Amino acid sequence: MNNRQVTVAPVIETQRTILRAHRLADFDAYSTMWADPAVTRFIGGKPRTREESWMRFLRHAGLWSLLGYGFWAIEEKATGRFVGEAGFHDLKRDMEPSIEGIPEAGWALAPAVHGAGLATEVVGRVLAWGEETFGRVKTVCIIDPENTASLNVAGKVGYREVLRTTYHDAPTVLLERLS
Repeated sequence: MNNRQVTVAPVIETQRTILRAHRLADFDAYSTMWADPAVTRFIGGKPRTREESWMRFLRHAGLWSLLGYGFWAIEEKATGRFVGEAGFHDLKRDMEPSIEGIPEAGWALAPAVHGAGLATEVVGRVLAWGEETFGRVKTVCIIDPENTASLNVAGKVGYREVLRTTYHDAPTVLLERLS
């Protein structure tokens, strides 16, 4: 990766969204999204409490300030509403093989926008930002093998399955993409 250090999420756009830093004003919509079983079914398996969402919400600023990358809040251009998040993180996951130190892509969208192609649009833009910022590097993502929608998004943006493993005793697909 190149040495260009970003400390705050830059604003980037797609046709239908603005990707920007999370704002305190986003928290109620954020907490509602993470409490929805449709969002958490394949991400942790259970809805999050408001307190658990707050801890997750706070880590976004920390990722940017310490790693130079992180997650963006996804704002719908047409309405200005918070509709999800996407970006890169390094969560020091306890899994084999280790993916520590490799930018890990992730995304989650509110159920109101599921099925509209927004994830592919946003993740494609996030990956383009990654290429501009990191240069030519490998990125990874992990997805529940039953999460067909996210596996389809990953395939559309160039991720390929490396292997099947477990994470927190649950089956997990490890995918990678070379920019």
